Amino acid sequence: MSEPVIAKKGPFPVQLEAGKSYSWCACGRSANQPFCDGSHRGTEFTPLRFEATETKTAYLCGCKHSSNKPFCDGTHARL
Repeated sequence: MSEPVIAKKGPFPVQLEAGKSYSWCACGRSANQPFCDGSHRGTEFTPLRFEATETKTAYLCGCKHSSNKPFCDGTHARL
């Protein structure tokens, strides 16, 4: 499996809305980071779809290497 593109060595703070579905970019190629814009087509990557359980600011992974995808776990500090 190939490695994703590191979109940002840090998290993307985003406002999530409870009950709304999101597609987090797993390949790192999206121009709409941290969300998918379809740029993964033709690669082995697929976006991670998730539903927000509460309305809040969340910190989504920008390096694409988090062990807690789509959320940042600080892995970017070791890359």
